[in-house]
Amino acid sequence: MQAEALALVPPDANELVRRAAALIFDVDGTLAETEELHRQAFNHAFAHHGLDWQWDRAVYKDLLRVTGGKERMRAYHGRLRNVPPLPDEDIAALHRIKTAHYAELVETGCCSLRPGVIELLAAAKARGQRLGIATTTSHGNIDALLSQALGAGWAAQFDAIVAGDDVRHKKPAPDVYLETLARLQLGAADCVAIEDSANGLIAASRAGIPVLITRSLFFADDDFSAARAVLDDLSELEKQPHAQ
Repeated sequence: MQAEALALVPPDANELVRRAAALIFDVDGTLAETEELHRQAFNHAFAHHGLDWQWDRAVYKDLLRVTGGKERMRAYHGRLRNVPPLPDEDIAALHRIKTAHYAELVETGCCSLRPGVIELLAAAKARGQRLGIATTTSHGNIDALLSQALGAGWAAQFDAIVAGDDVRHKKPAPDVYLETLARLQLGAADCVAIEDSANGLIAASRAGIPVLITRSLFFADDDFSAARAVLDDLSELEKQPHAQ
């Protein structure tokens, strides 16, 4: 029954997207499968800093329930036994090293945007829809990814760009979405959030925004029952007929 229900989702997704005044995108996992690069960058930072931490994919998948890189490191440190405290300065230093190495990895061109993303951005602009970004990652990480994928002037395509450091509470709190709505000067019901994780779904839903899920590598098995539509990737939107 679940498979049959999901098979009916794509036409609803197209209508949901076409009727929106604005599309608001998450970044990591949604626009591109970046999480593996983030994991590698964290491990690089740990080694550089002389820590014997090593996050494999299973550990990292579990840690992704904690939003924010600094918060993720604190959460992991808190799970360890008989370890000395990790000062705020060390956390900040680790995060700077990690962010710089992530940018280096992205600059190699190894992380393209997910299927359907470029086409959806172009279609939205052609329809006169506005575009926003609401993410827990940093402005530096957004720029590293999108300057490589969309070119140096990528930010001009978006009417609002809200990152984790712009708000007090990160996802699953609704703060990034509420701030994005304020900058767009639009109501929640006039927008669609495009997400890949349960935390993102919760955040957007708490802000009152309908959510379209595009399943990603690390969050494919999350509970998306509260989403308005669930797709494997955004290229599925192209396969549906246009509204008459």
